Amino acid sequence: MMREPPSRIYFVKFIPRKYAQNPMKSDIVLRNVSEADLPVFYEQQLDPAATQMAAFPSRDRDSFMAHWKNKVMNNDTNIVSTILFENQVAGNIVSWEQDGEREVGYWLGREYWGKGIASQALTEFLGIVKTRPLVAHVAKHNIASQRVLQKCGFTISGTARYLDLEGGDVEEIVLTLRE
Repeated sequence: MMREPPSRIYFVKFIPRKYAQNPMKSDIVLRNVSEADLPVFYEQQLDPAATQMAAFPSRDRDSFMAHWKNKVMNNDTNIVSTILFENQVAGNIVSWEQDGEREVGYWLGREYWGKGIASQALTEFLGIVKTRPLVAHVAKHNIASQRVLQKCGFTISGTARYLDLEGGDVEEIVLTLRE
């Protein structure tokens, strides 16, 4: 007598949102920067992997705090937000005017990389910053940041070079959001 094969049972593993690879929109919050955020930003910019990726040197504590308090937070033309992920300070996103253009930049702590946080934060920030064109400069080797910008509608519009503080030549990709 032939037996029937067992019926197939499929198990679907439930993954709580906080462990999912890509956060849901509600996990990301942008809010005004407070001075209490600055020590976290300071520690994030000390990470050697982050400074190498951004091709931007870290600052000592006094210089960092003075820059943020005097140039970033106290400039009325700047638009500055803290990025929160699950109620933790994940980084910051900033827009400023430079050489007649509106620019955008962001910095995330390394523990927040690769989770879709930068893309979601930039998407939300673009709803706040309405000026177009909006320009971003990214180190040529920082492919992840280029992809974030491109996901948000930026297109490559050129390249640039500059000498870093140690005299090294840095090549950048310039991306622009036109609409």
